[in-house]
Amino acid sequence: MAAAKDDAVVLDVGGHGVRVSHPGKVVFPDAGLTKLDLVNYYVAVADGALRGAGGRPMVLKRFVKGIGQEPFFQKRVPENHPDFIDTATLRYASGTSAEEAVVRDAAGLAWVVNLGCLDLNPHPVRAEDLDHPDELRVDLDPMPGVDWSQIVDVAMIARDVLDDHGLVGWPKTSGSRGMHLLVRIRPEWDYREVRLAAETLAREVERRAPGLATARWWKEERGESVFVDFNQNAKDRTVASAYSVRPLPDARVSTPLDWAEVRTRRPEEFTVATVLERFAELGDPHAGIDDAAGGLEGLLRLAEELGPAEKAPRGSNASGGTGRRESRMPLIEVARTETKPEALDALERWKSAHADVVAHLSPADVMLDGMRGSSSLWYRVRINLQHVPEGERPEQEPLLVDYDPWAGRTG
Repeated sequence: MAAAKDDAVVLDVGGHGVRVSHPGKVVFPDAGLTKLDLVNYYVAVADGALRGAGGRPMVLKRFVKGIGQEPFFQKRVPENHPDFIDTATLRYASGTSAEEAVVRDAAGLAWVVNLGCLDLNPHPVRAEDLDHPDELRVDLDPMPGVDWSQIVDVAMIARDVLDDHGLVGWPKTSGSRGMHLLVRIRPEWDYREVRLAAETLAREVERRAPGLATARWWKEERGESVFVDFNQNAKDRTVASAYSVRPLPDARVSTPLDWAEVRTRRPEEFTVATVLERFAELGDPHAGIDDAAGGLEGLLRLAEELGPAEKAPRGSNASGGTGRRESRMPLIEVARTETKPEALDALERWKSAHADVVAHLSPADVMLDGMRGSSSLWYRVRINLQHVPEGERPEQEPLLVDYDPWAGRTG
C-alpha cells in the first residue's frame, strides 16, 4: 500500500494499482467499518463475489453521501475508468443505451467500492452475449408480518419445482429480509422467455403453497405471504449479487448458503465481519454453480399447460377510460417523498391522525415502496383499507408530501 495525493492510498491488487480516496472515511458507524475496510473485504471474498458479478455488465449504485442518504444509480461507466475495467453497451426497451462497467477481477471490485458502491448489481447476462441471460433469478420477497420460517418453507417448495423441471437453485440471503435462489441456465433463451419461465415458476409455487406464497404482481393483493418476484428477470432489472454488502447499520451481507443451512441460519448472522471469517474457513458454498447450468424447456412447457397468467385490468371500463389499472382493493395514498425518512415521517403523521383506522390494519396493509426513478429511488406510502369496516374508511386526502420525481424533466 502506497501513499497518494491528499489522504488517498494506492493498493496493489493482483498487479493493478487501485487508488482508494479517503480510506479512513467511516461508512458504517455502528459496525466501525471504513471505506478501506470495505475494499479489503471485497478483495478477500473476490473469488465468491466474482462468481456472482464477474464478467457481467453492472449498474453502479453509489452511496457517495453514506448509508444514511439515498444512493444514485449510474448506468454509464465513468469515462476515466482504468484499463482493467471492461465495458459492454446495453440497449434498453426505451430505446436508450448505456456503456456499463464489467468487472473481471479483484482490482475491479476494489475500484467500484472506491466509487461508493456497497452492493454489486450485475445484469443476468455475460458481456459476451447481452441478449441471452445465463441466470434466472428467484427473489423471495416477504410481505410485512411474514417471518423467516415462512420464507424458508417457500424456498423449499421453489427448490422442488426447479428440481422437477431439471434446474438447480442456489440459495443466498438477500441481505435484507428475503432470500434469493440463483438458477444458472444455458444462454439459449431471450429475456422474454426467461421472464416467462420465472413467472411460471412463481405461479407453480403459489399453486403448491396457497396462502404461503403468491405470484400476484399487485402488492395490495398479496396479503401476508411471500411474493415470488418473477419480474426481477426483466431486461432492465438487477439484484444485489452474492457477497454484496447491503446499506444496513450492521453491514449485512447477501450470503450464499448450502441448502442444509437454510432452515437454521438467519440473515442477521451474516455481516462483513462474520462473512470474512466464514469465507476463510468454508470457502464459497456456490463454488459449483457454473457447472449446474440447465434448460428452460420444462418450465416453458408448464407455461403452455397453465395458459396465460391473469393480467391486471387495463383500458375500457376497468380503468375508467384512462388506460391505467384500477385496483380492486380500497387503497388510499398518503405521500410521495424523495427520501425514506420523509416517507416514514408522513406515515407516522397519518397514523396519528387516524388512530381508529390503524387499529384495523394488518402489517401487510401498510405499503411503503421504493420506486426506481431515472437515477435514484423515491418513495410512495399507501394504505389498504380492506380490513377497515366500509363505513369507517377515510376518503383520499391531499398527500402529506407530494414529491414529483419527474419535475424538471422533459420528454
